[in-house]
Amino acid sequence: MRNRFVVPAALCAALMTLAGSASAQLHDPATPLAVASKVALRGEANSIAVREMRIVRKNDILVVQADMANMGRTDRTVFYRFKWLDNVGNQVGDGESWKQMSVLGLGQQTVKSVAPTSAAVDLRLEMNVEPR
Repeated sequence: MRNRFVVPAALCAALMTLAGSASAQLHDPATPLAVASKVALRGEANSIAVREMRIVRKNDILVVQADMANMGRTDRTVFYRFKWLDNVGNQVGDGESWKQMSVLGLGQQTVKSVAPTSAAVDLRLEMNVEPR
């Protein structure tokens, strides 16, 4: 009797995994997978790729720089902020405000941020890209 519920539960878990991957964020193909794991997109990437992200710890505080490249020929408006996380994934600090910048067609912009405390051990770059 117990086995009857195990198989459907495993099937449900597999379907939920497939559904999750089907609704996964659509990063630009030029964004490396290691970087994409640190980026939380709100909507579509609209030809903006985060090509590189450099994270260093200076004086026990995390510092990050991310290179955003516009792979398209038209300008894009990017809204972004960094969310800092502690060792169990909880947000550290009150959170940054959203920042806005323009990335010209085929251009690149570098954004950077500093963690609010030394408790931050990880981060997410939240971003929303809108065509101009």
